[in-house]
Amino acid sequence: MDLSMLNPQQRLAAETLEGPVLILAGAGSGKTRALTCRVANLLDHGVPAWNILALTFTNKAAKEMKERITQLVGEQAEDAWISTFHSTCARMLRRDIEKLGYPRSFVIYDDDDQKAVLKEILKRLNIDEKFLPVRELSSKISDAKNKLMGPDEWFRESEKDYRCQMIHNVFLEYETRLKANNALDFDDLLVKTLELLADHPPVLESYRKRFRYVMVDEYQDTNYAQY
Repeated sequence: MDLSMLNPQQRLAAETLEGPVLILAGAGSGKTRALTCRVANLLDHGVPAWNILALTFTNKAAKEMKERITQLVGEQAEDAWISTFHSTCARMLRRDIEKLGYPRSFVIYDDDDQKAVLKEILKRLNIDEKFLPVRELSSKISDAKNKLMGPDEWFRESEKDYRCQMIHNVFLEYETRLKANNALDFDDLLVKTLELLADHPPVLESYRKRFRYVMVDEYQDTNYAQY
């Protein structure tokens, strides 16, 4: 495979096919290009596409990565999982979420859906939105989930004041509403996948055997749950 478009350091990363590789470089210096060439080189060396998982943060970045790899090696890239963290987790959950007590037909709430539910809860609990803005609530719930905390864990770690108690009450009802509506928010996609893998070793083992090569674009931006 022609790797002449890479500089020596990028080429070393793309040609190192076994063992861990960490690429440290500034913005716009070609880290993603090196990653896509590494995936293409793995395929060119006979690694089955289904053994490869490449993760990134946005749908646009995932689409561009897949297109670049396909340009380099053709249709054999099709079976590689090249997608965002959230899309990858959703795919895993569609297969096995029944093990967590959810039907596979679960719905995914976007930001607008989440805000609508939080507004309803504030109204029901008679809490003024000016006192506890929906945007702040959404941010605190997301931050808690990205640290793998539920409402009670979050409350235990927080400063105990009456506002904190209100947030805890909203968070609790929010989680109850999601479960009742067979819904997950974006952060739940990560949290529930981790729960699935932690609580069901055969599922974890199947993905360990499948994904022998895991690559993460913009790795420095991963939060705790993604890591």
